[in-house]
Amino acid sequence: MTSILNTVSSIHYSRVTSVDRVGVLSLRNPDSVEFTRRRSSFSTLIFESPGRRLVVRAAETDTDKVKSQAPDKAPADGSSINQLLGIKGASQETNKWKIRLQLTKPVTWPPLVWGVVCGAAASGNFHWTPEDVAKSILCMMMSGPCLTGYTQTINDWYDRDIDAINEPYRPIPSGAISEQEVITQVWVLLLGGLGIAGILDVWAGHTTPTVFYLALGGSLLSYIYSAPPLKLKQNGWVGNFALGASYISLPWWAGQALFGTLTPDVVVLTLLYSIAGLGIAIVNDFKSVEGDRAMGLQSLPVAFGTETAKWICVGAIDVTQLSVAGYLLASGKPYYALALVALIIPQIVFQFKYFLKDPVKYDVKYQASAQPFLVLGIFVTALASQH
Repeated sequence: MTSILNTVSSIHYSRVTSVDRVGVLSLRNPDSVEFTRRRSSFSTLIFESPGRRLVVRAAETDTDKVKSQAPDKAPADGSSINQLLGIKGASQETNKWKIRLQLTKPVTWPPLVWGVVCGAAASGNFHWTPEDVAKSILCMMMSGPCLTGYTQTINDWYDRDIDAINEPYRPIPSGAISEQEVITQVWVLLLGGLGIAGILDVWAGHTTPTVFYLALGGSLLSYIYSAPPLKLKQNGWVGNFALGASYISLPWWAGQALFGTLTPDVVVLTLLYSIAGLGIAIVNDFKSVEGDRAMGLQSLPVAFGTETAKWICVGAIDVTQLSVAGYLLASGKPYYALALVALIIPQIVFQFKYFLKDPVKYDVKYQASAQPFLVLGIFVTALASQH
């Protein structure tokens, strides 16, 4: 491991009263030269002469590893529920199946599941028959546990160096799960999701495997979002929009393609909603600022600072929804537009109550309180689009 002495902190002369044990180059006796050195945050050389010594201290930068400022163990009051959901405040766990579930972050599945519901509703062809319900449930399994689980696991794998700084007690950086076990989980979830997509195409009688293509495209997008050399998440704007599209547009398209056909106006509308998804993605960046900055990732909180980034976040969410409401009003659907505005108001209230006050401390409370209104707004838009 290479250490580079890059900044001279102090050079001073002083009377010799004791021997500094950090690093000593002793020249008392020209015939014997003694040098001892210990790794520390500063490197020190002391040149001694009769009655005086020259001390040179230089800051040490480790080019291979940034030391973690976070505790090595999970919080003592960590929650087992949080561990199973894969969110902050999780307890330490040794059970491999619980760890595997934690890596898939079940808390992130509902938006994808809801996206399928919105797509099915927007198609206008969903009926409450056993067959249609079974199709939709299978599509939800593809979008949620399988492909979202794949996305979250592969993201944690490629973020292991960042997590070693921010949360070293997480399953991968702590060594609670092995490299081979993680890779196996990634492949099982990916192939399982793609397999279900193929089954859905056959079941729906598609001549073109639309659902499979959407699943494959989403899986590729998830990979280049997390993995080098592209690693879209390195750029806050591109990465967060890609994440927003994955969480809003793709499951909607899958649900609508399963029961009907995609139309250009729905594609445009859902991509517009992905800007709101960009705002949601920024929420999760605030807790990783230290690690992102150390690893050179230009998340928006790193690029613009916390204060500016939190306003960009809420602006993206609110302006997008207001724009959609305006679109619905211009399309001759005033009641849907009014319903959407009614769902935006409580989101703004919770933004000021939690997120804008402290985006790190209150991120979970904010998401739990505000996001249900966002997903209901997406459903209102889906109902409007089918008419």
